[in-house]
Amino acid sequence: MTMSAGWYLRRLSRMGPREVGGRASDAVRRRRWRSARADCPSVTGARFTAVLPAGTIAAIPPDAAKRLIAEADRLMCGHIEYFGVVRDDLTDPGWCWDPKTGRRAPSGYAFDVPYRNEDAVGDIKQIWELSRHQYLTVLAAAYAVTGNEQYAERVAEHLRSWWTANPPLRGVHWISGIELGVRLLSWVWIRRLLDGWPGATGLFEDNPVALKQIWHHQRWLAAFPSRGSSANNHVIAEAGGQLAAACAFGWFPSSVRWRAGALRSLEQHLRANTFASGLNRELASEYHGLVLEIGLAALAEADAAGVPVPASVRLVLLRMTDALAAVVDNRLRPPRQGDSDDGHGLVLDGAGTDRWASLLATGDAVFGRLDWWPTVSGTDARTPLLSALIRPYPNSETAPAARRPATRPGHFADAGMTILRGPEEIWCRCDGGPHGFLSIAAHAHADALSVEVRHDGVDVLADPGTYCYHGQPEWRQYFRSTLGHNTLQLDGSDQSVSGGPFLWTRHAESRVLVSDPSGEGVARWCAEHDGYQGSVHRRRVELTATSQELKVVDEVRGPRRAVQLAFHLGPAITADLVGNRAALTWVRDGEGRSAVLDLPAQLRWRTHRGETDPPLGWYSPGFGRKEPTTTLVGTGVAGGTAGFTTVLRFGG
Repeated sequence: MTMSAGWYLRRLSRMGPREVGGRASDAVRRRRWRSARADCPSVTGARFTAVLPAGTIAAIPPDAAKRLIAEADRLMCGHIEYFGVVRDDLTDPGWCWDPKTGRRAPSGYAFDVPYRNEDAVGDIKQIWELSRHQYLTVLAAAYAVTGNEQYAERVAEHLRSWWTANPPLRGVHWISGIELGVRLLSWVWIRRLLDGWPGATGLFEDNPVALKQIWHHQRWLAAFPSRGSSANNHVIAEAGGQLAAACAFGWFPSSVRWRAGALRSLEQHLRANTFASGLNRELASEYHGLVLEIGLAALAEADAAGVPVPASVRLVLLRMTDALAAVVDNRLRPPRQGDSDDGHGLVLDGAGTDRWASLLATGDAVFGRLDWWPTVSGTDARTPLLSALIRPYPNSETAPAARRPATRPGHFADAGMTILRGPEEIWCRCDGGPHGFLSIAAHAHADALSVEVRHDGVDVLADPGTYCYHGQPEWRQYFRSTLGHNTLQLDGSDQSVSGGPFLWTRHAESRVLVSDPSGEGVARWCAEHDGYQGSVHRRRVELTATSQELKVVDEVRGPRRAVQLAFHLGPAITADLVGNRAALTWVRDGEGRSAVLDLPAQLRWRTHRGETDPPLGWYSPGFGRKEPTTTLVGTGVAGGTAGFTTVLRFGG
């Protein structure tokens, strides 16, 4: 996908004067750096001191260690999968090769590479992901657990290969700051986990090539921070990686300055990216996880280096952890809200490790769990490793600033998210929040007033997910469209106006009118939005505990207009639609489950499954993957005083 002149004008219109000035300065600096190549200052006597405390590796639970080693062995055999595409070249990776399209990204000055153009470069996510080097942190962790030097030797071989193939400012891996930040964080942990290996010093601090790479990565991050309307999760990764490297690899004349600048940026942007309730302002659950992972990892490096960290950093991370504990369902799954690209901040575990359970376990170790937190039964390797470095969080720091909730919150007013919970593990997310974060709302979907319903962790009324970012505009548009969510569409238009794959030029404004998630017998929620100019969509949701019944009532206030009301079923759900009633069945843990969905009789209902022209009836379980699922769409006319009532009854 190549951006048009119109896109650049729309993007410019979402920037303020300060951001425009900063980006102009960046452009000048890029031109200057093309010809004025800086040299890494000489370093003598560098020592790596940010080691794990004695006994830390032994604290990794045996089953977590077993999963880790199994994953490392798969990697040693050359196999890895990213975004639904299997790579078998991991014994000798092509660092600029995209296995999805078969294309190879061009070399040359980094800022000349047209990374948004899939025809010229390939799928940039596929190319970038391997070079985050998170598979190498897994191999390094396997070495630390087993002492098997084959893991360490493979890590060293791949790092030397990458450093040779990707000299500073050359090629596709020097374009995006988030990639440099995450890569630095990986390198810090690789060096730490290889500390017992005889070759570790020669690979890092005694290796001029490694020193040059580490220095240039930090120089780049100091020069080109994400700005203004782009200061979302990217700037957290940039600051977190910079802080980690400046603490653990503090061998350069600029290390103290870089460390101070990164810590200021991390503190500022963690606060800016997080609601007071603890939810991430991008309103994209996967990015909540990414920011929390990076924040905890950066905190670990500062504490390990004895660098004082502002209390606000710990407070934000504490609130984010409590918020995560509050919104997950009974299987520890968070909402499927907004964009998701399966991005991780720090990977130290094997396949089968629950990411969200791991984050809650780390939160328990670092901050202490509250009585209402869900139980975490799984194990992971990352928690004992991170918590060994993070300074204990004394109770005096949590009061009075933290004011941790005494009971499980169900409504997050600043984020506009309400979780209704019922018997038999019924979980319902209602969305009445802002349309994303900052002026471009890059990772938002046009999903105002959508609902997401699960039964014992199974998606019944599902948020379809994300699937892709670049290269397939029709799919990108579908998965973030209004019709692609469990809400109401008027006149075939989205509630918010898209100006590009990560750009919204007009944002629907929502407001929650009623939120009573703990109502006696009946939990209630009501909200409305103004995204359809000239009309207001209002939705009311009621969850009745005794009858296991969820009622959704939609009203359109304004002139009569064409309406489409969509309900997307999860991939495990089989639907039999007769008239306006759908019988739903599925299996959970070998047991058959059922529900009945009574749909508004005023609309004409049809099922759609796996359609491509245009896309409709799809579910994306992860980035780059999609599968057919059933979508029920009712069409008709809305307006006036009449409403549409939908009733979902479980066990029917």
